[in-house]
Amino acid sequence: MLDRLLLGWFVFAGLSVVFVAYDLIVRTPEMKVMKWGWILVVLYTGPIGALVYWFSCREPAPGTHEDFVAPLWKQTTGSTIHCLAGDATGVIVAAILTSRFHFPMGVDVAVEYVFGFGFGLLVFQALFMKDMLGISYGAAVRRTFLSEWLSMNCVMAGMVPVMVIFMSRDMQAMNPVSLRFWGVMSAATLVGAVTAYPVNRWLVKNGLKHGMGTERVLGKGGSRVVPMKAMKMPPVPTKTAKAGHGIVSSSRKIGVAAATTLALAGGVAIAGHFGDLTMRAGSPISHRANLPAGLPARGSLRELV
Repeated sequence: MLDRLLLGWFVFAGLSVVFVAYDLIVRTPEMKVMKWGWILVVLYTGPIGALVYWFSCREPAPGTHEDFVAPLWKQTTGSTIHCLAGDATGVIVAAILTSRFHFPMGVDVAVEYVFGFGFGLLVFQALFMKDMLGISYGAAVRRTFLSEWLSMNCVMAGMVPVMVIFMSRDMQAMNPVSLRFWGVMSAATLVGAVTAYPVNRWLVKNGLKHGMGTERVLGKGGSRVVPMKAMKMPPVPTKTAKAGHGIVSSSRKIGVAAATTLALAGGVAIAGHFGDLTMRAGSPISHRANLPAGLPARGSLRELV
């Protein structure tokens, strides 16, 4: 029954991707990097991602996208999607690769963090954003490092517990050719989006990261996409905003960095308590993992249904 439910979910996910991709191509003038971001995230999150796209990004009428995406929560949603597209893609690719080597799950998590952070920073941040920032690739890496690191910590704070807990209980969920693997990755991406939203709101509000945009304004080397008053934010000097740096004190940055690091550590601690970070693909189901209330003590996820 679980496999049938997952199959149905991914059918709807495929239809959601088709709808969002078509709409972005023919209707909504979103930035190119964000078009790719939405397509990837909807691929992982299915109808839920498509619903978020409808209410936060889809242009309701021609020429209205700039005003439609102006509210801070929509700007933050765009920032979270941008972060999630790169980070989750890197994590999923790393999970596929590490499944071949039968590392302990704790090592898998470390590799997935590095891959996710690297792909998010080097591709979705620096490579895709250097033209908008009007700087070189190397400078773009340096300018976007902090925002990507803070976001990645929070994404993984949500993804790690989901992946470890469910994979500790169902060996099929560790196999990339299984629907259960993709079901776990889908659930982990959804939770990662929730845990990453608050820090992305802080980054956008303080001018440390861009939010939702439009190709009419932010096609290449662009200026701000929306009036600052529409976002209820104090204006940021154009030169400063273009460089991707808001006026934020070092102490505040350190405080937020500490908070995201603690969030990541908490996610790993939850994973270790309710799952088994020492378990390897192909090993017996862990007897030591402490299951949340209502979950079976042994066996696979099939027992849940």
